[in-house]
Amino acid sequence: MAAILEQVRQRANFACEYCGVTEEDSGGKLTIDHFQPRSKNGSDSLENLLYCCIRCNQYKQNYWPENPDQPSLWNPRQEPAFQHFLQLDNGTLYPLTSTGAFTLKRLRLNRSFLVAHRLKKQQREKELRLLMRYQELVKVLAQLQMQLSDLIEEQQTLLKEQQELLILLLNRKN
Repeated sequence: MAAILEQVRQRANFACEYCGVTEEDSGGKLTIDHFQPRSKNGSDSLENLLYCCIRCNQYKQNYWPENPDQPSLWNPRQEPAFQHFLQLDNGTLYPLTSTGAFTLKRLRLNRSFLVAHRLKKQQREKELRLLMRYQELVKVLAQLQMQLSDLIEEQQTLLKEQQELLILLLNRKN
């Protein structure tokens, strides 16, 4: 079972599959959640196991729809988040589907810590894009500097040739 748990952990890239909080953010390993709880006939199969932070796991509890009228939770193993949520510029998630709305409410995915976490992540991504752009500009500047050096060298060669020609012309006249 330990090997399966490690596989679930690695598959999730060491982050909660519901909210995205990482082991690094939480200061330790997260928990394993049975998407369909064992108490509701859920299995220990790899596809039913999700890597989950303690908060999301506590809020989800052993929820499983008993009948078709009850809302379903979003299953991160089967559908990408963007099908159910839109992340707004202020860090909150906006539901795009009834499943998204229910999941947001049940797991409290707009709790203040997660909103702040998403804003910090957005800022890091923005800074990374800016850094990459600066690195591209440094490369372009280095190329321009090499081209300028080549042009200066070529100009000096031409000036030397011109000087030699002028000397020849002046010597002919004398």
